[in-house]
Amino acid sequence: MQLTNRTAETNRTAETARAAETNRTAETNRTAERARAAERAGTAQAPRTAGTADGPVTATYWTDHAWLGTHVEPDVTVEVAGGRIAGVRTGVRTPPSGATVLRGLTLPGLANTHSHAFHRALRATVQVGTGTFWTWRELMYQVASRLTPDSYFDLARAAYAEMALAGITAVGEFHYLHHAPGGTPYADPNAMGEALIAAAAEAGIRITLLDTAYLAAGFGEPPNRHQLRFSDTTADAWAERASLLKSGDHALIGAAIHSVRAVPADQLATVARWAEEREAPLHVHLSEQLAENDACLAAHGCTPTRLLADHGVLGPRTTGVHNTHLTQEDIALLGSSSTGTCMCPTTERDLADGIGPAVALQKAGSPLSLGSDSHAVIDLFEEARAMELNERLRTHTRGHWTAAALLRAASADGHAALGRPDAGVLEPGAPADLTTVALDSVRTAGPVPRLAAETAVFAASAADVRHTVVAGRHIVRDGRHTLVEDVPGALAAAVAALHG
Repeated sequence: MQLTNRTAETNRTAETARAAETNRTAETNRTAERARAAERAGTAQAPRTAGTADGPVTATYWTDHAWLGTHVEPDVTVEVAGGRIAGVRTGVRTPPSGATVLRGLTLPGLANTHSHAFHRALRATVQVGTGTFWTWRELMYQVASRLTPDSYFDLARAAYAEMALAGITAVGEFHYLHHAPGGTPYADPNAMGEALIAAAAEAGIRITLLDTAYLAAGFGEPPNRHQLRFSDTTADAWAERASLLKSGDHALIGAAIHSVRAVPADQLATVARWAEEREAPLHVHLSEQLAENDACLAAHGCTPTRLLADHGVLGPRTTGVHNTHLTQEDIALLGSSSTGTCMCPTTERDLADGIGPAVALQKAGSPLSLGSDSHAVIDLFEEARAMELNERLRTHTRGHWTAAALLRAASADGHAALGRPDAGVLEPGAPADLTTVALDSVRTAGPVPRLAAETAVFAASAADVRHTVVAGRHIVRDGRHTLVEDVPGALAAAVAALHG
């Protein structure tokens, strides 16, 4: 029996080596093609609506209603130059000659602060039966095990196109699926991350790639067989690989700590220092489940928030994702350090994780942003109202945030958490990223225009987005994506490839 086992193991080892070599050879070809695609998309990312081939971007958009941060203003013209807003003029009764008309409520482009693009393949599949986060995670691992750089590019391109259709102009991609199954690096060690960057470019949206350190299965536990492709083995090795990633016009590079259970305490500072040296965003899953808190207390005698504070992780460029099960001390630590909070209500309720103390966190000084996380749905309006409505259910009290505050969480504060503090406003100098919500759909028709912000937050859905503009370029026009011809078809094909 021992001889049989050794023979079988020898065969498996040889097969693994052959598979790794096949992956490396194929990846060399795929990397070259994705680089060409990224170059094409990156060039397209700077649209020239008017002007010479080498001249600055110029465009004019006229909207019958625009949200200017405090109120809805009728008859607004937004002038674009160089991909940024050059001017905002009010009281323009009729569209100027040559202007593109955006009818509805025009908002700053929305920011999806927390995304796992490959989770889009889980939609509906994980709604069968019962369970917890931990049983859901096993299904997630199965999909993750089938992804290659090519199939990840296809899925992410389609998912990011869906985001554009939902009015999202920037995404924070919490990326930890780095290597081939078994942990073998690709010929390009950042093949998976580069696929995501190229996918966002071809879908026409901005991305902050939050390259994630994921080194352990739990406190003192090595990665399990599924997690081997997530792990760089040490934080230093993670930093070396992540340092090879480059920012571009549409892409920023940030860092992430998957969680305190996935990065040993003595290596947390390495990730924090990497982000600090680059003045880059740093995100972390924080206290998403009670089991995480219990395990941290058992291993270190403190909460995850205290552990992060003690190792220099908290701060104004850091965002804790979920921040669900917190003590009063945790809330004070996050608030006093200006560490952000990204709430993901549709995922938190889908996974039965709980309702985080968003009101208390904001009052303590933690800026709020929103993310679609597992993509049970991709709809930032739903995330915004869910944060308010969840709090109403918890407290039996209405009106914790105004529509203006919820829109800010879905835009300006989200962009700031992704390393773009100048975005998310309709002001001169800001990126020319816009989204327009219809005010004449069955969901939005009826209310007077001055209540259009309340209509968008509490009644509209992603299906009501008519236009999305990124860097002055019309990415979604009249509800149709201008770069990805058939988004539903692309989604269906990409998902089917992973379940076939």
